[in-house]
Amino acid sequence: MTIQTLTNNPGANSPEAAPGLPDIGSLAQLANELFASLPGGGTRPGAPSSVPSLSAHEAPLQATPPAGTADGLDLGSPEAYTAAIPQVYPGASILAPAGGGAPASPFYFAGGGSAYPQASPSAASATDNRVDAQPFGLPGGDELGRIVQSIVARQEPSHAAPASSAGQFYFLDQGGAPRLEKQPEGRGQPQPAGSFDVNAVRRDFPILQERVNGKPLVWFDNAATTQKPRQVIERISYFYEHENSNIHRAAHELAARATDAYEGARSKVRRFLGARSEEEIIFVRGATEGINLVANTFGRKFIGAGDEIIVSHLEHHANIVPWQQLAAEVGAKIRVIPVDDTGQIILEEYAKLLCPRTKLVSVTQVSNALGTVTPVAEIIGLAHAVGARVLVDGAQSVSHLRVNVQALDADFLVFSGHKIFGPTGIGVVYGKRDLLEQLPPWQGGGNMIADVTFDKTVYQPAPARFEAGTGNIADAVGLGAALDYVERLGLENIQRYEHDLLQYATRGLQGIPGLRLIGTAAHKASVLSFVLDGYRTEEVGAALNREGIAVRSGHHCAQPILRRFGVEATVRPSLAFYNTVDEIDLLVSTVQRLANRR
Repeated sequence: MTIQTLTNNPGANSPEAAPGLPDIGSLAQLANELFASLPGGGTRPGAPSSVPSLSAHEAPLQATPPAGTADGLDLGSPEAYTAAIPQVYPGASILAPAGGGAPASPFYFAGGGSAYPQASPSAASATDNRVDAQPFGLPGGDELGRIVQSIVARQEPSHAAPASSAGQFYFLDQGGAPRLEKQPEGRGQPQPAGSFDVNAVRRDFPILQERVNGKPLVWFDNAATTQKPRQVIERISYFYEHENSNIHRAAHELAARATDAYEGARSKVRRFLGARSEEEIIFVRGATEGINLVANTFGRKFIGAGDEIIVSHLEHHANIVPWQQLAAEVGAKIRVIPVDDTGQIILEEYAKLLCPRTKLVSVTQVSNALGTVTPVAEIIGLAHAVGARVLVDGAQSVSHLRVNVQALDADFLVFSGHKIFGPTGIGVVYGKRDLLEQLPPWQGGGNMIADVTFDKTVYQPAPARFEAGTGNIADAVGLGAALDYVERLGLENIQRYEHDLLQYATRGLQGIPGLRLIGTAAHKASVLSFVLDGYRTEEVGAALNREGIAVRSGHHCAQPILRRFGVEATVRPSLAFYNTVDEIDLLVSTVQRLANRR
């Protein structure tokens, strides 16, 4: 393999382009020396010696790989990748994803035992347990305990495997069984052979190069908002540079471009959620506005005096307050599903609450405060048995596990774009089409009308009926790019990796004297909440911030569930697929030092 020193930026190789960093030519030379030293090293047959430069806007939707990637080939999109494969791997056959189309991006995953990048796994069957994923190369059990103790003692694990050259760019070593190994460059990270290369993914997120208090940023506030990959940032910029217009109702070119981009994003959301049609997808500002929309349409039409609305003890304030407001106005009653001492919903108690008066059940799929993954399929089935409708708050779930609204049989589902690596100010309401067609509009104005006279107004069908005024067009397009990015990585891969990070972090924090984890359900996503004896939560948050670690400290807009556990606030690290074991080590050692000072 020979790394080409190619760039589309004439100044990229100058010292001014990246102060303090080696130039691209030096990096390429080092990389070439590395590959030459490996078994079978040297230039790969069929690798091109050069590629043409691209203009600034020739391929706006492609990823931006670091210089030297894949012999200078532009592999930023699945399509480009497919076209490049015969040049790089003569005679290779690439597995296409289910349903056809291009294979997964080559940047993030390498299939174990294969010489070629593999397509993302197709969606698993409904019987798969996506929460308790199998270990994905991070240490577990007694081995994990020994590593945690060595971290606390501020020592290096004595049993760590020797450093490997695998994964320095985009692919980890292909062969052999999973093993614990440290990456040789940068802040290394245990990885299994032939697996998710988190360091490659991190290069897509510019903000992860930020420094806080002179320390590298560690973003553990993902349950509040996620960071954005370059692909999303560039897609939004491209919209404003080349497509910006209001949508629909115009004959000019930019209106057509903007409409195509906006409705294309709706189609991506439809596929992402497994909805039947685009007519079931409504764009809103976020999950909070989505719940308020349902409360003010379905709620006002179908819920009246004496009716009951069921929520769980786990809910975010946004899934409590709109229902309280509705109940107070129409004379309905709120019933609450209790949770056990681990923070999991008690299904037997939920079943007792259901009755013919139940009109709506509104529950979170993943608790933002505890990380509990709730049994929404069972909740929906029991509700439908008594004729009730169900709204699922998917704000914390869609970025961590595969959600299929048809498989769940959800009546409504809401989520926010900024929690799934997309822009702020954009979100989604999914609703069954036959149900949406029965609902009145919530807000009035342009885009949602078919005809207006001073006597009456005729409304558009769903989803336009619920999208009054000029929508957040650019950020809807950005959301579509974020979903493309997540799908390219593969939710199953994300889920396995985050599951193991969560296990690793849980064991690390549990080993600290005086630390109490709040929420220990068997089924959890990537959230940890804790309190530390002798410290207010804001003191712990401030101490972590001094090390560059961003966590949330407070009540997380979920006061009822925290009070269920006798606390008013917690420290809440929350994980995403770009987080690393080394970042968790830093979190654990910092909290350990605080505990030692008590």
